[in-house]
Amino acid sequence: MTSSPKRAPVHERLRFLNRDGKQILFVDLSNCSARIVEEVVREIPDILSTLSLGSALVLTDFTGASFDDDAVMALKETAVFNKPYVKKSALVAVAGMPKSVHDGMKNFARREWGVFQSRTEAIAWLLED
Repeated sequence: MTSSPKRAPVHERLRFLNRDGKQILFVDLSNCSARIVEEVVREIPDILSTLSLGSALVLTDFTGASFDDDAVMALKETAVFNKPYVKKSALVAVAGMPKSVHDGMKNFARREWGVFQSRTEAIAWLLED
């Protein structure tokens, strides 16, 4: 069972969704500038580190997000740090993300994610077990 976070997320683009008795960390990067992407992503480890290892369900929406080198590095570093805490992670709108960003995250972190066209599909997948 997932433990409750010790504190609420600081950034309004990070929040917990409660679905079917499970908590999903929703990382809403939709329509964010590269600077905001970096800022939001750098807060994720503080939240996930309050949870039990291997318990977190994470949904990240990249719809319309922008990226620069700093944002990409933040994504890569955060993906590596979060790996021990994450049970399942789903990405939305990766098709709109530059391939180099997605490939860079995957290769750097040595992780795989569920990739979906909509939040609804991603949530349904995260809740499967």
